[in-house]
Amino acid sequence: MSRKSIDGRRPWRIWCLAALLAGSAAADPIHIGSKNSNESYLLSEMAAQLLESEGFVVERRFGLGGTLIAFDALAAGEIDLYMEYTGTLSQAILKLGRDAERPEINRLLAPRQLRLLRPLGFNNTYAIAVRRRQAQALGLRSIGDLADHPALRVAFSHEFLERRDGWPGLAQAYGLHLSATGIEHALAYQAIAEGAIDVTDAYSTDGELLRYDLAQLRDDRRFFPQYLAAPLVRSDIGDKVVKLLNGLGGSLTDGRIQALNAAVVVDGRSFADVAAGFLSERGIGAGAKPDDLWPSLAANTVQHLKLTFSALGAAVAVGLTLSLLIFRHAILARCVIYACGLLQTVPSIALLALLIPLFGIGAAPAVLALFLYSLLPILRNTVMALCAIDPTLLRVAAALGLSRREQIRHVYLPLSMPSVLAGIRTAAVITIGTATLAAFIGAGGLGDPIVTGLALNDVSLILQGAIPAAILAIVTELAFEAVERTLVPGHLRVVQ
Repeated sequence: MSRKSIDGRRPWRIWCLAALLAGSAAADPIHIGSKNSNESYLLSEMAAQLLESEGFVVERRFGLGGTLIAFDALAAGEIDLYMEYTGTLSQAILKLGRDAERPEINRLLAPRQLRLLRPLGFNNTYAIAVRRRQAQALGLRSIGDLADHPALRVAFSHEFLERRDGWPGLAQAYGLHLSATGIEHALAYQAIAEGAIDVTDAYSTDGELLRYDLAQLRDDRRFFPQYLAAPLVRSDIGDKVVKLLNGLGGSLTDGRIQALNAAVVVDGRSFADVAAGFLSERGIGAGAKPDDLWPSLAANTVQHLKLTFSALGAAVAVGLTLSLLIFRHAILARCVIYACGLLQTVPSIALLALLIPLFGIGAAPAVLALFLYSLLPILRNTVMALCAIDPTLLRVAAALGLSRREQIRHVYLPLSMPSVLAGIRTAAVITIGTATLAAFIGAGGLGDPIVTGLALNDVSLILQGAIPAAILAIVTELAFEAVERTLVPGHLRVVQ
């Protein structure tokens, strides 16, 4: 083809291709994450609505399970931004052991292609909270006063118990020798309000401090660093996005963000509604989308089913095939079952977090984790059933001249079918329940309303995920009963 035919006769094709590519690039969504805390949800929703008001397409991946998951997701390119705190970056991520200014933080983040933007204006530092009445009765004013009351029941969030800027360093700085247990951060507020515990960690701008009338003990020794909230973004996110997010810098005081948090946890308003109200005050009118229960429930249920049955289908295929290959070799079978059993000892959220560097966030690591958890009941039941076949029947089959494949088809599988189905049935129910944790890595499903409900201590939201998941488990049980009646002879079902 001549140069003239390209440049002269078909330029419209080149222009169309360029326009198509430009339109495709413009439509690429910006993935915004959040950690599983009220304030993180709220700030990320503000960022999402701000960008949407300027025509950007935004995909929300909220409720990621803590700092490690959110930061790893950002570093892996699975999300483009989330709200982080300078103290967390200095202490928990960069391991500096001290406060660091934003220029130094950005210098250390640059090799990871990350960038911390302008702080929003408030300092949400850690705080130690007690009931106000109890503080007045015991004379508790500063953190050091806790040393005089060793009988106090102390429960901290799991992350606070492990972080260098959390309980280990705090106890050393103040000479505290209190016994502390772990508790989910969102549940700690209700526990302390109900008198189940006496002391917990809090974020100084949490709305729950107002809701439950909790007192913050003074940090006389200035142990806790500053935690200035700011957007943490990927370096390639684009200048316009950076400019818009930097426009939020300095817009929130400690008191203002605490009032916004309280509007969610005390007044019961949605994150989207509160974020829209704040942006409206600044002349930004994207507006909150109405909460539609049924479409949201349907979408979450469909996603939950996809996660569950993708993992279960793979586990059935692998589990049955592997069982047929190893059941004749006792030592090998024992080793494989033992290895699958070890996987069950790994906490679900920990396994999900370990898979993020390899597979990112979303459905892929969730399906893989669910697959690994489903293997044990299928593999163990199948191997045990195959090994328990009456040797007399096997000798008869061999005497009749049945090949190995025919013996598996006509003897092994029919006789082991009740136990095989029982293993698959158990795996299915386990997977349906465990799949709710997939929300912590942005995989969606019925865990989404549960995670949000835990953050808000909102029972109705928790039930929006828990009840459908329970119904799915019941329907699955009934479905397997029907399959068993179809595939398993009646006399075997009675024995089983």
